[in-house]
Amino acid sequence: MAALAAWAALAVAGEPHAGLSWGPRLSLTLEATGLARVMAVLVPLVAAAVLAWVAGTGGGHEPRPARLVGVLVAFVAAMELLVLASDLLTLLAGWELVAVCSWVLIGHRYDDADRARSARHAYLTTRVGDVGLFVAAGAALASTGALSYAALPGASGGWLGVAAAGVLVAAAAKSAQLPFSPWLFAAMAGPTPVSALLHSATMVAVGAYVLTRLAPAFGEVAWFGPAVAGLGLATALAAGVVALASVDLKRALAASTSAQYGLILVAIGAGATGAAAAHLVTHAIFKALLFLAAGTIAHVTGGLDLRRIRVGTSARPLAGAILVGVAALAAVPPLGGAWSKEEILASAGHASPWLAAGVVVAGALSALYAARLALLVLRPPHTPPALPGAAEMGPLVALAAASVLLGGLWLPGAGRLVRDVSGGVLTEGAAWELPVSVGALALALMAVSRLARRDRLATGLLPQRVQDVAADWFRLPALGRWAVVSPVMGLSRLAARLDDAVIDAGVRLAATVAAGASRLLSGVAELNLDRVVGAIAGGSLRIAGAARAGDEQGVDRAVEGVATGTSALGSRSRRLQSGFAHHYYLIVAGGLLAVLAVAILGRT
Repeated sequence: MAALAAWAALAVAGEPHAGLSWGPRLSLTLEATGLARVMAVLVPLVAAAVLAWVAGTGGGHEPRPARLVGVLVAFVAAMELLVLASDLLTLLAGWELVAVCSWVLIGHRYDDADRARSARHAYLTTRVGDVGLFVAAGAALASTGALSYAALPGASGGWLGVAAAGVLVAAAAKSAQLPFSPWLFAAMAGPTPVSALLHSATMVAVGAYVLTRLAPAFGEVAWFGPAVAGLGLATALAAGVVALASVDLKRALAASTSAQYGLILVAIGAGATGAAAAHLVTHAIFKALLFLAAGTIAHVTGGLDLRRIRVGTSARPLAGAILVGVAALAAVPPLGGAWSKEEILASAGHASPWLAAGVVVAGALSALYAARLALLVLRPPHTPPALPGAAEMGPLVALAAASVLLGGLWLPGAGRLVRDVSGGVLTEGAAWELPVSVGALALALMAVSRLARRDRLATGLLPQRVQDVAADWFRLPALGRWAVVSPVMGLSRLAARLDDAVIDAGVRLAATVAAGASRLLSGVAELNLDRVVGAIAGGSLRIAGAARAGDEQGVDRAVEGVATGTSALGSRSRRLQSGFAHHYYLIVAGGLLAVLAVAILGRT
């Protein structure tokens, strides 16, 4: 909560910025401006509700809750880095960190092989699209010499188009747009709080957020706006059908996520970045509410199969929260989700009547699958389900209240506030748009009510064959396996065999030759060295023998001779000790004569 308060203060205090230089043309820069300020508050706000739900359920009904919460917090930190980035290098750092954290979160139950495989599928699918962001950064650096968002419009020639294409591919992958949409079904392997955070204000939101931030920079690229709007509308329509065909609650909500972000892309392509920003916020609130409600439903009923789960209205807070969430998803006025969807329709109508017609159809599909979910989940149960605790319901009630409060967007002056806060653009709507939207909503609700009376809501909206194909994302996963996965795996196996047969064989041959040469050289060296050492040893022994012989024949004999002579001289000297005085006088006289002779000889 302290972090949330700090970011709230940041959002209203101004537009602070910070940076870290890595060199003349590389730096990490953060800036809280426009939509970045909104997202910097929205992300921890939704995360706080999710973490409160985890605490209220005693760990989100998951093993290793401490690990789960820790990675969720790291995930939020990576998102904050991403949304506050003001250059492509910082954006890439946050982009990759978000991807890694999402992989860890989806595969939280890593001891389950299927969940680990699903986490890898989701991670690798988004990684394919991430290449586009690297291409965009390279194009920007090659053309402008800088990576800042502000420098992008200065890209020359076709470089700006290359950057725009790279950003679009990366954003489409992250926001689960065609043809990348099926990865969201793989992400359903993650725990409920992970799904609530991924689908609301974080992982899936970043593609649409980056497009909203950078769309003005690509204004000179003629094809960019129509391509973004066309991709978004195609995804909104296709995902709407998938949501109608899904018989699993979380999968239906996942398909609706793709559809809602498709509508956001329509607004971006039509130039109404303010409408896109508004729907980012309203969708984040009601989608977090719906996914947490799905987790609670699974807790009290033991499953998520729409053909079997029945919650009823006995748990009134849960039923009320579900009704608010599906009403916002269906764009029922006066909820905030309805206002932002009307702004998207206004932008589409300003761009093209055909685009507006497509948005109306996509809105009708939203109402169909939202009403279907509500009526299936809230059917009277055969046996009363367990009631969720107050701590588990608290975050759901808070998110439902926030979604209701966003209905204030219908008040006069709200459009100006959205423009000022987000820094985006809103388009003036035509008079016919709201009546047409409400009429499409009414028709959808009537159709769902009729099917409910016939007890055909779970499987009767589409023909069985169409439903089976649509529920599997129109066979896109199989197409991906056939067009991408199988060829890549085949090439990998071929490369592995080539590696074993050629590269490893060469390495093994080189190792064998080296070992043989080593043994040969070792034998030669040992032979030669032994001979040298033996010769040196023999010579040393001969020198030692000669020295011993010389010592015995020369030195020892000389010492013995000196000793013998000294002994003989001593014996003769003793003879002078006779005891007669005249002998001593004679010796003294001889000595004096010898001294006198020496003295005389010395003078001459």
